[in-house]
Amino acid sequence: MAQPSISTLTSLLADDVTLVNEVIMARMASDVPMIPELASHLIAAGGKRMRPMLTLAGARAATGSTAAADSRALLLAAAVEFIHNATLLHDDVIDESDKRRGRDTANALWGNEASVLVGDFLFARSFELMVETDDIAVLGMLSSASARITEGEVKQMTMAGRPDSPMQDYLDVITGKTAILFAAAAASGAKVMGGSEALIQGLHRYGLSLGMAFQIVDDALDYRSDLASMGKNAGDDFNDGKITMPVILAWQDGDEAERAFWQRTIGMGAIQEGDFDEAVDYLTKHQAIERALAEAKSYAEQAIAALDVVPEEALREALADAALYTVARTL
Repeated sequence: MAQPSISTLTSLLADDVTLVNEVIMARMASDVPMIPELASHLIAAGGKRMRPMLTLAGARAATGSTAAADSRALLLAAAVEFIHNATLLHDDVIDESDKRRGRDTANALWGNEASVLVGDFLFARSFELMVETDDIAVLGMLSSASARITEGEVKQMTMAGRPDSPMQDYLDVITGKTAILFAAAAASGAKVMGGSEALIQGLHRYGLSLGMAFQIVDDALDYRSDLASMGKNAGDDFNDGKITMPVILAWQDGDEAERAFWQRTIGMGAIQEGDFDEAVDYLTKHQAIERALAEAKSYAEQAIAALDVVPEEALREALADAALYTVARTL
C-alpha cells in the first residue's frame, strides 16, 4: 500500500497554486526594500502552501470546476498565506527562534523590530486582499480567525512553564493558533464561490480536525525529530517551556520524582545537560508520544469523515490523502 502523500492534492491544484504564488509575490512589493526582502525570505522559502491549497480546494469543491480558480479564490488564498506568515514572523520573535524550515529566521537576520513590523505589513496586506473579494462574509471568517490565532498564542504564553496544565487548555491553544486558520481557509474558499452551507460547514470541520492533527504531530515530533526532518532543532519546545500533549500526559502519569523533574525543567527553566534525553525517557516510559500521535490520527479520521460533502471524487480523495499524510510524518 502506497504511503499517504500530499502530492495528490499538490498536483491537482498545481496550476492554481502557481497563480497564487504570483499574487503573493506581487503583493509583497513595497517602496521600502527591506519589506519584500524580509518577507520573501520566509514566504519564498516555501513550505507546502497547505493553507492556501485548502482555500483553493474549497473553491473547487463549490464550483466543481477544474479550470483556473476564480480571481476571488486566488486573492483569498494569498491572504491566508499572508496571515500564516505574519504569525510565523511574530512567533519567532516571541520564541526567540533562530531556525525556521532549516534556515535562519528573519529575526535572526534582520532583528526583532523588523520582523514584527513586516509581520504587521503582511497582516495589513491580507486584509486588503480580503476586501478585494467584495464578500463581507469571508472577510468576517478570516478576520475572526486572525483574532482567534492571537488568542491562541496569548493563551500558550500564559501556559508556558505549567506542566500541570489541563489537557483542555492545550487543545484550546492549538485550536486557536493552528486549526482555526485551516478551517477558515477551506470554508472561505467554498463561501466566496457560492458553495452550499452544508459544504462550507463540512469543509470547516475538515480543516479544523486537520489542523488539530497537524499541530499535535508537530508537537509530538519535537521530542523525536532533528533539524533535517523538521526544520527546527529537536527539543525546541522543551527548552522554551512549551506545554504540549506529550508533556501533559507524562505529568499526569508521572510519580513525584518525575513531576519534580518537569517542574524544574519546563516549570522553572533550570535545564541542565542531559535533561532533554531524560525527558524523552519519561515520555517513552508513559508512551506519551505514541498516545499523542494516536490522538492526532483520531483527528485525521474526523477530518476524512467530514469530506462526504465534497462532490468531486478526485478532490475528496486528495484531501483525504492529505489528512493521512499529516499523521504519517512520524518516521
